[in-house]
Amino acid sequence: MLVILQLLPRGPHSKFTFRVTTKDAREGDHPLDSANQQEAQCRRGKEAHVTPNSNYWMKYAIRVAQRASQSGRRVGIALVSEHGKLICSAFEGEVRGASWYRTLRSKMQELRISSAHGAYLTINTLSAAGSFELAELLKEVRIDRVYIGLPDPALTRYLEDDPITARGHVHRFPDDLQREILEQNRDLYSASAQNIECNPHYSTHRISEAVSTRLQSSGFALSRSDVNANRGKVALASLICQRYGIDYEEADRAVNDALSEAFDAKYGTYDYAYDARAANARWTDDFKSVYGRSSTRPLSTANIINVGVGAGYEAAALFSDCPQITFVDIAESGLASIGERIPSSRTVVSSAEDLSALPEKNFDLYVSLRTYNSSFFDTSAAVSEAHRVLKPGAVIIVSVANGFLYTQRGCVVPGLIIPGTDFVDIYRGMDTANLIGAELDRIGFKNIQMFPTSTEIYLSAVTA
Repeated sequence: MLVILQLLPRGPHSKFTFRVTTKDAREGDHPLDSANQQEAQCRRGKEAHVTPNSNYWMKYAIRVAQRASQSGRRVGIALVSEHGKLICSAFEGEVRGASWYRTLRSKMQELRISSAHGAYLTINTLSAAGSFELAELLKEVRIDRVYIGLPDPALTRYLEDDPITARGHVHRFPDDLQREILEQNRDLYSASAQNIECNPHYSTHRISEAVSTRLQSSGFALSRSDVNANRGKVALASLICQRYGIDYEEADRAVNDALSEAFDAKYGTYDYAYDARAANARWTDDFKSVYGRSSTRPLSTANIINVGVGAGYEAAALFSDCPQITFVDIAESGLASIGERIPSSRTVVSSAEDLSALPEKNFDLYVSLRTYNSSFFDTSAAVSEAHRVLKPGAVIIVSVANGFLYTQRGCVVPGLIIPGTDFVDIYRGMDTANLIGAELDRIGFKNIQMFPTSTEIYLSAVTA
């Protein structure tokens, strides 16, 4: 049984109320049925729904969008029948002064079409009145499946009528096609408040660039594009093997060294002045609230493993009074820092995907905050290792970062960065949380719960 507990903040520093819905995760339907902004349903991962046929129509919609004027939004849509045939398509400005939505509705009325099996839309656009044009279309036309590329560049907060968060059958274009849409609309997205350049730390410290630089210094001339196209550790190591004719162990060692240095440089001396939590002074209360709803054991008496320590600031804030704690990270400087702050702790240099240095069924609580959304992260392997080291009935709490601090304005830009770009996708945090929830369920965790907050999305579960 997959249980999603939805966190409904009433104000920036208010207490939280909860709405709970349950559904068997194996029925195939989406577990949530709410249309309320960030507390709306968490959607299935987009990759699971990208078939060769759907991929063709996504690319087709992008080609349609290419016909739009470069001076405005370049948006395209394709409607497809249940037999995989094109019904009609439209693009922004196809009819002078008309949106893609108006043009498409006119074509459908001429064809006397009132339904479609699939709709492939490159951008989930907002109208001049601030409503979602796709939402208007779905009120008038029955569409079985909807595929969306990117949010409108003007969208900077979660809205109630957003069809992506309000409907369970809306899926996403894969990352490579999202990047094509960004390129089509480069000026619009570059000027958007969702551009990561609003945060100097993240705009200048990119993991892919650091990995590429480290690999080049080791004699493997991989570009940032190569790294972004092979964001799994196995994929990157395999590429090095293919290009340089070395054995996999050597390539894997080079990739692990590059990742360790990259994360150490970015997070080992991380400055929380650039962190979204700077806009949420109560983030420690959020964590304790999640833990309190997941376990009755006092935190100070639990045997804890904290994976992904970073610079150690959050660990010090949460676990200073916890005598039984093990910290794990691939970045040694962060571990050294937390070791000094909490001398009684044990530190282990390792990745979340490989906890082989630690025994099975040993811990009462596994915590990993804002690590599972990291670059080159293998969620399946990490969840499997978490399950292995936890005792029966133990608790896992992970969180997904869901925002970046807009330093000049002191507010949070919601979402996560699309790999290889400077754009923060407002939907991506929920995408990622949903994928993690599915992995927790697959491995055998029970009582899976989700707690969205203003800066991150928590998930908790219990070992069977």
